[in-house]
Amino acid sequence: HGVSLGSMAATGNSHHRDAAGIGLSGVTHLPFDGYKDQNIDSVALLDAMVSDASSGMDKPAGVIVETIQGEGGLNVASAEWLRALEKVCRKHDMLLIVDDIQAGCGRSGRFFSFEEAGIKPDLVTLSKSLSAYGLPFAITLIKPEFDTWKPGEHNGTFRGNNHAFITAAKALQHYWSDERFQNEVQEKARQLSSRLQQIAGKYDKSRLCAKGRGFMQGLEFSNGSLASAICGEAFKRGLIIETSGAEGQVVKCLCPLTITPQELDQGLDILEQSIATVLPRAALSIAS
Repeated sequence: HGVSLGSMAATGNSHHRDAAGIGLSGVTHLPFDGYKDQNIDSVALLDAMVSDASSGMDKPAGVIVETIQGEGGLNVASAEWLRALEKVCRKHDMLLIVDDIQAGCGRSGRFFSFEEAGIKPDLVTLSKSLSAYGLPFAITLIKPEFDTWKPGEHNGTFRGNNHAFITAAKALQHYWSDERFQNEVQEKARQLSSRLQQIAGKYDKSRLCAKGRGFMQGLEFSNGSLASAICGEAFKRGLIIETSGAEGQVVKCLCPLTITPQELDQGLDILEQSIATVLPRAALSIAS
């Protein structure tokens, strides 16, 4: 996340990389868990390349990973893959950095998206709903032994939104002082998963499938044009929803964590109706 040259070098998204206007370096990209549905053991590949002085890849300072790729299309890393990645990072003395900007703050069903895997990252980035009030707010959690900055060494004019600090602290106290809110989110995540599976089950898997984890799920279509048309139809019916994925082919359901079960069903009803309207129309267009 971010649009500095360092941040853009770390993303695999060509659209954002092109915005730099110059070459981006210092980062090596490796396949995510289950990349393109191929049986590629990317963690073993990382281990082998770092261990081999002739691999062409210098040992990285750290490994950056999303446990659930938000803009990448709701691709989910398995707990086993994440634990294996952590093991390789420890073996080679590399920092494990989790980008929890989208998947954190309860979105996965727990406050941190990596809790389910039981891993312990060295750095974690958080933002989005962290302020709990729509205010701009982002933090980087760093293990004390790696926090080498002096006070005020890395600062900026617009950083440290005082209002957001207050609302974020109050939200943590109100929603995360016990497990009640977490349990509510997990229950609604099961509701979301059940409905999306039900919707996807009405169509051929080559055209539509459900994916994601926790309260970060969606539907993947055969192409971005189809997904975009469905979002457009949903907007006409009163629902704002967006797409993600390399080609914008995934309709992404990132509902507010505080949504009621009734509101969730209402939104999913609109999505289901929009799909039922657009898919037959698209099939007729192809046939003609």
